[in-house]
Amino acid sequence: MQPLPRNFLTDMAREHKLSPEQEEAFVELYSRKNECKLEVSEALHISENAFRTRMTAVYNKFKIDGKGPGKFYRLHNSLIQKYQKSNTSPIPSAPEINIDALVQEVREKIKPQIQKRCGTIRVLDMSQPIGLNDIYTSVNILEKIIGQQWLGIDELLQHCSSKDFDLLGLNRIFEKRVLGLQAVKKCSKLMILGKPGAGKTTFLKYLAIKCIEGEFQAGSVPIFVTLKNFAEAANQPGLLQYINEENGEEINPISSIQDVLTNGKVLFLLDGLNEVKEEDSNRVLREIREFCDRFSKNQFVMTCRIAAQEYTFEKFTEVEVADFDDEQILEFTNKWLKDKTVKSETFIERLKENKRIKELAASPLMLTLLCLAFEQSGDFPANRSDLYKEGIDTLLKKWDAKGGIERDGIYKKLSVQRKEDLLSKMALTTFEKGQYFFRQKAAEQYITEYIYNLRDANTDKAVLQFDSEQVLRSIEHHHGLVVTRAKRIYSFSHLTFHEYFTAREFVVVRQSSEEALQDLVSHITEKRWREVFLLAVGMSPSADRLLLLMKEKIDFIVADDQRLQEFLLWVKEKSLSVNFSHKPAALRAFYLSLSLSRNFSLSLSRYFSLSFSRYLCLDRTLSRTLYRYLSLSLSRSVSLSRSLDLSLDDLSLDLSLDLSLSLSLSLSLSLCRSPDLSRSLDLSRSLDLSRSLDLSLSLPLDPELKNLLQKLREQLPSKQDSEESQKWWLANGKVWCDELREVIIKYRNIGHDWHFSNEQKELLQQYYDANKLLGDCLNSDCDVSREVRQQIEDTLLLPIADIKQRQQ
Repeated sequence: MQPLPRNFLTDMAREHKLSPEQEEAFVELYSRKNECKLEVSEALHISENAFRTRMTAVYNKFKIDGKGPGKFYRLHNSLIQKYQKSNTSPIPSAPEINIDALVQEVREKIKPQIQKRCGTIRVLDMSQPIGLNDIYTSVNILEKIIGQQWLGIDELLQHCSSKDFDLLGLNRIFEKRVLGLQAVKKCSKLMILGKPGAGKTTFLKYLAIKCIEGEFQAGSVPIFVTLKNFAEAANQPGLLQYINEENGEEINPISSIQDVLTNGKVLFLLDGLNEVKEEDSNRVLREIREFCDRFSKNQFVMTCRIAAQEYTFEKFTEVEVADFDDEQILEFTNKWLKDKTVKSETFIERLKENKRIKELAASPLMLTLLCLAFEQSGDFPANRSDLYKEGIDTLLKKWDAKGGIERDGIYKKLSVQRKEDLLSKMALTTFEKGQYFFRQKAAEQYITEYIYNLRDANTDKAVLQFDSEQVLRSIEHHHGLVVTRAKRIYSFSHLTFHEYFTAREFVVVRQSSEEALQDLVSHITEKRWREVFLLAVGMSPSADRLLLLMKEKIDFIVADDQRLQEFLLWVKEKSLSVNFSHKPAALRAFYLSLSLSRNFSLSLSRYFSLSFSRYLCLDRTLSRTLYRYLSLSLSRSVSLSRSLDLSLDDLSLDLSLDLSLSLSLSLSLSLCRSPDLSRSLDLSRSLDLSRSLDLSLSLPLDPELKNLLQKLREQLPSKQDSEESQKWWLANGKVWCDELREVIIKYRNIGHDWHFSNEQKELLQQYYDANKLLGDCLNSDCDVSREVRQQIEDTLLLPIADIKQRQQ
């Protein structure tokens, strides 16, 4: 600030009839190089409040209107103009300073404080802080704000796969990403928006540390301000005064801060605009705007949560923190689990196996939670509903409690349970309709209906509409459980949370009533409800009734189809004929799977990516051969039997033989039906067929069966020439396949062609998938009685007549 001569200021004071106390304050303030009110009040030996009172009277007598620090500058500008008119000599200039030397001096003085404030982070249940550089993962920025794009729901759904209702594309962002540091370099005034737990504060701390260490903008002084602390500081100081007070011990004289600010040498980091209380908001916003205007040469980076739409800074460029991609998840995990007993490779592998859990890992906060949970036991909790509840509790309670963030309006009056009940209502209503994305108007209507039924609710329509808008914004702003996907279009932040709250509506809100469970079970054949069932079973205090209703509903899928009942009777009889001491239900599942794979044209060889010969070497042990063969080619086909505890290592001779013969039949049918396939593929399948028959022949067989199989094996073309092989299959394939089928039906009672219609195939697939789901529910960490578990397993995959007979 340009100081003015004291004699000129004295004349001005007397011209405007200031009192002696007012004159003293006026002259002292405007004759200084900086306007630090704390320094002035100390020089006058009066309190800051007394100084403010004097200056308020000064501004009134000079007829300077308005509020805030702007009055000081308006009066200062007026005084300079008057001085220049009345004096031919210029205002004495301040002595020149070596700004580069001053910057380095201030950097050295402020360095310990920056390292203390920004060098560590501590979140959630961490027992102690962790070094920022030990855990920091590079941040990516979206230059287009996701929620500000004009997109329709149909356009959003294009990024999600409709196949098998795999909507894990909800969080996939196809906008261009740039590194966070690049975005900061490009913009002198940057507003970084992000969901709760997106890593905004961590990124600002990273900028401060890199700056003070000379690795980023080494010619600037980093100043980190937590805006919530500034807003709640005693006596409501201005931003410059607050900085002076916060750094006064490190920087002396205090005017150094103003010098570096005036010369544009500060990297200003303003964190957490959204955390400022409503009653402080206007004052803080005004302070920031005036400060940025006054010291516009400096660089400003500010963070705020998404949905805080009332915060608008015209001169700031808005960007958004992107969710973590796979590379960032790997980088974070490697750092977190470094030198830990649990290895990051194990974590990543388990993450790949659990798509719903991996979806959560895109959020840095949720990834931290997952690492903490995994670190304790070396795996994710078997009951996923417990893990998801911990994540939701983190967003609803722990995250904001840690920051001391207070809520406002009607949303503040809602207890955590009420908030969860509201989210559960929204989740079920939208999930039942298949609305993974829903319009703002619809969401507000769901909220209005919920609020209307609360005790003491204001039922005025206008008030309800206003309250619903505020609640929707608060859910996104404060917790990030529901987020904006485009202009006026919302979704749950993760499909996992959408499914969790849907299940919660049945189990917690509706308390697993008979009507609620019947409603849930009505969706047993819909694949997109699979996770809802698993979560509902997991969160039920007792899952007995739900599991029994699921079993009953599944049995009736095929109960009225005579042909399918005959098929299930064969499955039962075949499993009883096998010499294998294992759960009967697992054996039934095994033979059901083998038959489905063939009758539905899902060739057992379908999953081979390389020649079968690379995996089946007859000089290896039988168990090793079968295990590798199964793990590669039957991982999907025998998933139901595996869910019922039939280990691939435990296959008996009967099962091994039936498996290899089923593969032989599948391969031969494939060769017959696909004469136009590429020669290399035909040759590969032909080789695989020879190997599979050789495997069957290597087992201890009935002599007659062995003789017939050997004859069939000898009929296959001996030359491994793809053209000759193709000609042979075109001429002889059908007859050869029919003979093989007759042999294995006669001697092994497998290989039947059931001639199912398309409708029967669809019913049988639904029956299989639903039983697979039931098996997975039984194997989850759920609360089910021993009696109910046994009852279900005893009647699993049986014809309806057998089930009814057992129930009598």
